[in-house]
Amino acid sequence: MNKTKPPAKPGSILTPSVDQPTDAGRRKALLAGLGAAGGAAAAGLMTPARALADPANLPPNVADWSKVLGPGVDVAPYGMPSKFEKTVVRRYVDWLTATPESSINFTPLYALDGMVTPNGLCFERHHGGVAEVIPDDYRLMIHGMVERPLVFTYQDLKRFPPQSRFYFLECAANGGMEWRGAQLNGVQFTHGMVHCVQYTGVPLRTLLEEAGVKPKAKWLLVEGGDSAGMNRSLPLDKALDDCMVVYSMNGERLRAEQGYPIRLVVPGFEGNMWVKWLRRIEVGDGAWMAREETSKYTDLMPDGRARRFTWEMDAKSVITSPCPELPCKQKGPQVIKGIAWSGRGKIVRVDVTVDGGRNWHQARLEDPVLPKCLTRFYLDGWSWDGNPAYLQSRAIDETGYVQPEMAALQAVRGVNSIYHNNAIQTWRINPTGEVENVRLA
Repeated sequence: MNKTKPPAKPGSILTPSVDQPTDAGRRKALLAGLGAAGGAAAAGLMTPARALADPANLPPNVADWSKVLGPGVDVAPYGMPSKFEKTVVRRYVDWLTATPESSINFTPLYALDGMVTPNGLCFERHHGGVAEVIPDDYRLMIHGMVERPLVFTYQDLKRFPPQSRFYFLECAANGGMEWRGAQLNGVQFTHGMVHCVQYTGVPLRTLLEEAGVKPKAKWLLVEGGDSAGMNRSLPLDKALDDCMVVYSMNGERLRAEQGYPIRLVVPGFEGNMWVKWLRRIEVGDGAWMAREETSKYTDLMPDGRARRFTWEMDAKSVITSPCPELPCKQKGPQVIKGIAWSGRGKIVRVDVTVDGGRNWHQARLEDPVLPKCLTRFYLDGWSWDGNPAYLQSRAIDETGYVQPEMAALQAVRGVNSIYHNNAIQTWRINPTGEVENVRLA
């Protein structure tokens, strides 16, 4: 890669935006909650990890854990992460929404590797809290413009030939707070409404064929069994293409917060379409224009009109290390890590810059690179010299779509929307090693 150029003078493209966080206290609290070493970084470069170690446990001594028997095999019938990773959890920002039952939490992207998200760390979005559905009492109804209205039990659905597929799921509002400027100082909060797992279930096409869809049918209404009765209109063409009715994620049954016992999977489309606790599918000849597709989940344009039915998630990427939660602890070689995804298919390329977009370097994509999945990327070989650096990533998918800068996105969409922000993200590395969320002018 090219040698990093020094930052430009104030007022140039490398100048941090005046749109800094509107509430410094909130940003500080978020980082404190993460247990990140932000405060330590303020006093200088991070302390190397070996300086924090107990010398008694270091070679040539025998470490404490090598002197005693450990817990037996029956102590933890369901395995849990190491207690030393207790800060790696989903996090919630209480001032974002009026109640925790209709709210969101965030996946700790900074702490994850590979392209699969652990089940316990997949972000949650509920409109009426988590429904605790009794599997023996569960039913899925298919009716409307069909030849044979059907009702399936949980066990009925598991008798169909299964298939397993990896897909990402992203909330339409992921990054929505960043439309007007840098707001939240952490990749968990700016981009953490996305996860990627392997789903197992039945193609929706199979169930619709069992019911016999009538020729004039064009749409479905898919409805959840939660107290909000969350529902969305879904084009029949998409339902017959790659949608799934699933009961497992990453090899185990769905978690309650992810729709146990049954949820819908709509690959590449915004997360609110992936209805959880799925209880009803009505087949019709037009969209229902229900609450969730009129009161929200539209994009308010500068002229006051709203874009509707903007389900497909555009190509997007973000650097997950370094980031505000993972500052640079020392000068020298760094591996820049990140993830990219597209609702239109595979990611074919990711470029990374360390100088705010003056020079771009092609990142290494890690296999497997699958359609409509998170793709892990790395930029190897960059050496940080202790000067300020401006890190960005830019994804390109197999349709040729290139992830835009925020200025280009705002030129078309204005600043009124909170949905479908897929703009390039900038992290500024300060001389102390701290990393902060900034917007370049």
